[in-house]
Amino acid sequence: MRGRLEIRTPEGIAFALPLAGPVARVLALAIDTACVFAASIATGMLLGFLGLVSADMAQALGTLSFFVIQMGYGMTAEWLWRGQTVGKRMLKLRVVDASGLSLRLHQVVIRNLLRFVDALPMFYAVGGAAVLCSRHCQRLGDFAANTVVIRLPKVSEPDLDRLIGGKFNSLRSHPHLVARLRQEVSPEEAAVALQALMRREEMVDQSRVELFGALADHFREAVAFPPECVEGIGDEQYVRNAVDVLYRTKPPARAKTEEEPIS
Repeated sequence: MRGRLEIRTPEGIAFALPLAGPVARVLALAIDTACVFAASIATGMLLGFLGLVSADMAQALGTLSFFVIQMGYGMTAEWLWRGQTVGKRMLKLRVVDASGLSLRLHQVVIRNLLRFVDALPMFYAVGGAAVLCSRHCQRLGDFAANTVVIRLPKVSEPDLDRLIGGKFNSLRSHPHLVARLRQEVSPEEAAVALQALMRREEMVDQSRVELFGALADHFREAVAFPPECVEGIGDEQYVRNAVDVLYRTKPPARAKTEEEPIS
């Protein structure tokens, strides 16, 4: 279906992501272009001091810095902000893997390197034509990197206290590993786990066991917590604990700790 990216996980869970349209992408590109020019102007002013020594060297470095900033801006922002630049953040867009997996560094590099081809002959004519003709609104860089640009939907946050509960979460005793888990797990993967918890009552027992087993294994592979921290925790509770730390930076006020007495 055009306008939506439908993904089905190996566990049989299907979900759809809304794709970013040409207008939103052009607006985000305009903002990012303004950021690149602002950074280039600031760099040019600094290089202007070299003009006092060698005007030719200052001009050459200025031209080189523009291309470095143009390429480095997109790569650095999309990698550090998990598929977002300043423009994409303002327009609520994100670059993701077309298969629903976490965005890889080589994908970020490829889609930004091919930006020069998409920009040909001028004003992103090639890339714009590809987006309009593509089922998933992909430019050439997206085709090569196997990525898509999605819109981040506005969703009302579920009652996590009611869904997850206020029990002691042993994962929180290792904040450095929790921080790494938040870095390794994509928002789309976290959303799948949250949806699984919200719809667990709709599943038959065998499917629920298999699904939460696969989700728990995925989180365990992403970050390994010490055995004493997760000993005796079933797959479904492990997923609950993982979703808790992924969606809440602080424990709920009513959560019990190991030192607190249980009335």
